[in-house]
This record gives sequence, structure tokens and C-alpha cells, in this order.
Amino acid sequence: ENVAAFEAVMDKWAVEYSWLGEVTDTGRLIITWDGDVIVDVDPRTVAHDGPVYDRPYARPEWQDSLQADTFTGSVQDAGRPSAPAELAAAVTELVASPNMCSKAWITNQYDRYVGGNTAMAFPDDAGVVRVDEETGLGVALATDANGRYTYLDPYHGAQLALAEAYRNVATSGAVPMAVSDCLNFGSPEDPDVMWQLAEAIRGLSDACMVLGIPVTGGNVSLYNQTGSVPIHPSPVVAVLGKFDDVARRTPSGWKEDGQAIYLLGTTAAELDGSEWSKLRGHLGGLPPNVDLAAERELGEILINASRDGMVDSAHDLSEGGLAAALVESALRYGVGARIALQDVLDRDGVDLFTALFSESQARAIVAVPRSEEIRFKDMCTARGFAHVRIGVVDAESGTLEINGVDTMNLDALREAHEGTLPRYFG
Repeated sequence: ENVAAFEAVMDKWAVEYSWLGEVTDTGRLIITWDGDVIVDVDPRTVAHDGPVYDRPYARPEWQDSLQADTFTGSVQDAGRPSAPAELAAAVTELVASPNMCSKAWITNQYDRYVGGNTAMAFPDDAGVVRVDEETGLGVALATDANGRYTYLDPYHGAQLALAEAYRNVATSGAVPMAVSDCLNFGSPEDPDVMWQLAEAIRGLSDACMVLGIPVTGGNVSLYNQTGSVPIHPSPVVAVLGKFDDVARRTPSGWKEDGQAIYLLGTTAAELDGSEWSKLRGHLGGLPPNVDLAAERELGEILINASRDGMVDSAHDLSEGGLAAALVESALRYGVGARIALQDVLDRDGVDLFTALFSESQARAIVAVPRSEEIRFKDMCTARGFAHVRIGVVDAESGTLEINGVDTMNLDALREAHEGTLPRYFG
């Protein structure tokens, strides 16, 4: 009785469609072709009772030597930047690298505001879509993966991909609700690859139990390799979050002069598998430590702070560490900042280079209005979560100033950050 109305909607929007069949009470899945029955089965044989492969797998013999080859103290780590000019050059090199540069040259070629209900999009940490225009109900979505982390440790690498997507949704202010994934690996007929796949699945399962969010669907992509050389194991994890009102969404960059900038979380010397080590041609050691309880606590802080108007911007720390997050937050709206990290160095026992380039997890930076600073600090203190004031927004300077690093002009940083893809592909 609804066929005509349905077809009218399809025709209005020029959607191609075909009628495939009808629901029956036979309990059978029956498919015909040119009048001949080509399938007649119990649906469970297709959907539930498919073949189960019990493939052999084992931890690779080379995994121990890979994890023992840490970046710190390696040949590639020799002569790490320390002088102010060297550190500024290192920051610029990082944000201009192919993996860390702006992808706007690609994304701006597409309509990312379809229908006008996109409330937030790239380069913010999560995409936000308004679902109900009257109430403001909406969703946030982030997808993340790090093949280097997963190559070093498949179990924890998969968890790190989940943690980053979870963190990106929380920085936008949405409550994480569900997970999807795409598990990209080489041939499962290789026992080494099959071990990576099994470990990644186990890691995701364990992490979802701790974070309290279910996997609602996903897919796998296997046999990704050239000859006998597989890709790095790359589980891509998507997290979906919910907004009661997308008007409370939080962007990744600051705007208002004089706002306090806080670093949430602690920093350790975790450079293995990092963007900096990649730039120096090194891959070995162990990925950053996974602390899912801290990720959940950080997420609750970010969500509550966004909902209650205590922060005007939030950006997670992941690839590229604090250096990348500071540059991206400043470039988001072209507003500079003055940063001093001595309290971080003293508290966490790291040097300035490590503070800038380490990829320790469960961290974020936020911009807090002066009127909300006491309330925000009280919330972090009450939860026992590490936080330290590292700077202030400077809307007039047009620069990013970090004590111990040469002052970096935002125009020059933008040129470096946004010029990479056009230079190679434009």
C-alpha cells in the first residue's frame, strides 16, 4: 500500500532503485534468475552458520628484536633538536610532513556541508551532524588508525586506535556510544599476519569492555600485500557519539584573546612509533602506553566541560604530540598563543623536545575562558586528573611563542602546513 508513495520519493530525488523481492512466511531464502531457482536455503546457513577457519598463528620470531629497537638512543635519535632555532625548524618540518600536513586541499574539493546540517567538519577533531533541527540532537563521528603502533604491538596498537577515536569524539563534546571498525591486514594464511589479526581483535574487545561502548558492526580487508610483504596491520576504528544539542559542540582551535590554555594528562618519553621517529626513518620499540581508565576519565572531563561552557576549544594529543596540537589549534582560526612548558618539564621529568614530540596518550589541550578557570581547575582537581596551565591565547601577535623555541609566525606555519599536498599533487 506504500509502494506508490515510496516510488514518488525515489523519483523526486532521482534515486535509482530496483524491486528485489518480497518477505514471505516460508522460512526460506529463495532467489531466482530468469525464472530459474538458483538459491533455496535456510537463511541461517548464510547469516550465522558460515564456514569457520581455524588458521594457525603464532607470535613472530622477529617481534622481540623489533620491540627492543627503541628510538631513544638509536642512530636516528642522535643529534635531536635542542637549540631554539632547531626546535622551531623541527616543529615546522613535522606539520609540513605528508602525514601531518593539512588535507584541506583534498577535503575542500567536496561539499562537506551537505544539506546544511553539518555542524562541524575537518579540520576539527570530529565531524558533527545535526539530526533534528528543532531540538539540536546530533551525532559526532571520528575514525582513527595507526599502522606503526599496531606493527609494534598489535594488541595495544588496536586499543590506541580506539582510544584516539574515542578521545576525538569526547573533545567535540559528544558522549561516545558505539564503535565500528575496518580491520586491514595482510594474508591470514601467514601465521605472523594471523597472529596480528587475532591480537588486534582481542585488544579491541578488551578495550571496548573497559570504555563501555559496543562494536555495532564493521568489516575486514585481508590479503593486503605485495608478494610476501604485507601492509602494516591497520585496524581503522570509528567511534560514534551523541549530542543532545550540537550548539554545545567544541571546535579544535581557540579564538578569544586572554583565554588560558591547559594541558590535560601527563607526558612520558614515548617516541617509538611516533611521527618524529617516522620522519627520521625509524620504526621499532613499543608504542605509547595504553591507559583506558585515564581515557575514560579524560573523556568525561571534556564532555562535562563542553556541556557546561567551561571550555571554548579542545584538541586531543595523538600523532605529532603537543607540537602538532598547538600548531593546529593556532591555525584553526589564525589566532596565536604564548606557551611556557617549564611546569610540565618539572612535573613529568622530561626535556623540552620530549614534551613537544612525545605521543603519550590520554592527553588534550583546552582553551578556558578566564571566567571559568577556577571552576575548570576545581573539576579536574576533584577528579584527580593531571592538569597544568601552559599558556594564554594571544589574538594580536600572529605568532606561536613557546619558551625555549624560536617564535613561529602563523603565516609561515600555515604555508608549511597547507602547502605540502598542492606542491606534490596540485
